Amino acid sequence: MITESIDELRHDPSGPVLITGGYGTVGAEIARILAVDTPTLLTGRTPGRGAALAAETGSEVRAWDLADPSPFRAAVRAVISSVNDPEDRVLLAAAAAGVPYVDITRWTGRLQRAVTVAALLRPTAPVLLSSAWMGGVSSLVAAVLAEELGGAERVEIAIRWDMADRAGADSVEFMDRLGVAFEVVDGGRRRLAAPMTESRTVRIDGTSVRVARIDTPEQYTLPLTLGTATAATRIGFSSPAATRALLALRGTGFFRWADGERWAPARRALLHSPGEGGTARLRIDVGHGGRSRTATVADPRGQHHLTAVGAVLGLRRVLGTDGSPAPRGLAFPEQHPDPARALVQLAAHGVEVTVDGESGTGSERREAPHEHGAGSGRAGTRAAA
Repeated sequence: MITESIDELRHDPSGPVLITGGYGTVGAEIARILAVDTPTLLTGRTPGRGAALAAETGSEVRAWDLADPSPFRAAVRAVISSVNDPEDRVLLAAAAAGVPYVDITRWTGRLQRAVTVAALLRPTAPVLLSSAWMGGVSSLVAAVLAEELGGAERVEIAIRWDMADRAGADSVEFMDRLGVAFEVVDGGRRRLAAPMTESRTVRIDGTSVRVARIDTPEQYTLPLTLGTATAATRIGFSSPAATRALLALRGTGFFRWADGERWAPARRALLHSPGEGGTARLRIDVGHGGRSRTATVADPRGQHHLTAVGAVLGLRRVLGTDGSPAPRGLAFPEQHPDPARALVQLAAHGVEVTVDGESGTGSERREAPHEHGAGSGRAGTRAAA
């Protein structure tokens, strides 16, 4: 039985949007995007660290340490959870108060727990679990391609991690999962896959990248939402040497014996980068009925920015301000009633999406349209196709 949370949120449609982890790498980018037209309340363990960002964005900053049992209370319009919430405190408080909620931080096991918690709570406000790669962007684009094809028997996602990019500590939490086998759906059957195996070389935005399996939530959700018979996500790195090193470490069993909190700093230091910035790139392949579509997503402002854009799109989704009705209760990003609108919204934030299509009649290439009006997303995309 779920016990009542000591934290208390109150739904205030005119209040700020609460961002947990609001002055972290991704949270700060969310706050900057929203500063144009949306008041925000930023929370974290040490509010002093967020003072400069608050001054820049006109936000309020308050302490909410999710590891500290001290209760937190606020009246807010919605919640974006951009920091790990291992005890579901933020989810419980938002659901109990009927506050629209977006979560972009959960890996598969924690997302599965959140699904259970949400099912038991039966929330009256939208709960969007948008932890697929880059704040749900990978799932949104997969849904666009699936709509064009009339389904998605196969979805394969390949990620190019830019070693020069800025990344927060939570952004490389997947390093903690590289010693743990995970369940996948392959050819309609469930099986266990080992991290950093089943490698292959793919072209991502004109560059050859060696990629290998990684545990991500969309491999769990897409078979449930789109009926996908094969769902696979792989990751590679802008430095071929880094990819080779991780594959070699995996072969030595490093990620099994270096498990636990003691070794977490060492694991994450392998990829945690305070770099000046890079470009986020990923490729999504969808196949259905003998036809296929391939989308390439590139954000020149980096991985943290693309994740923040995914979070903002999720916020607009749960508030019903993106031109589509808000979902009722639990939802995933790929369940958007008009996924093609996502391409327009991504382009409006400087995210480049190109789609190559192969069919029995040949191939085509198009770019995502830029937004010219609330209703232009679907029509513009289909006209181009």
